[in-house]
Amino acid sequence: MKSNVRTLKWISGGYEAFLGIPILGGSIVIGFGYVPLFIALILHIITLVMAKKAGVSANGNIFGIITSCLAWIPIVGMFLHILSAIFILIGAAIQRSR
Repeated sequence: MKSNVRTLKWISGGYEAFLGIPILGGSIVIGFGYVPLFIALILHIITLVMAKKAGVSANGNIFGIITSCLAWIPIVGMFLHILSAIFILIGAAIQRSR
């Protein structure tokens, strides 16, 4: 179960990093009518629920949920995506799978 959570963290962190790419990430979000933010929100919620069930920390994904709600603000969204990606990916890297 913990390895599944770790995999979800890598996926959600990579998705956040992709959306944080200047101009490209914003163009994708706007071009798809902000649906990528909703997808990120659902992904973070699923990861958070699974992490809580496994007894694993998911602080980066909590920040990702906040990011998904505020990322519609152009420049702020880019920085929030980048910060979320950093926190989530660090959390996935230091998580021990047993």
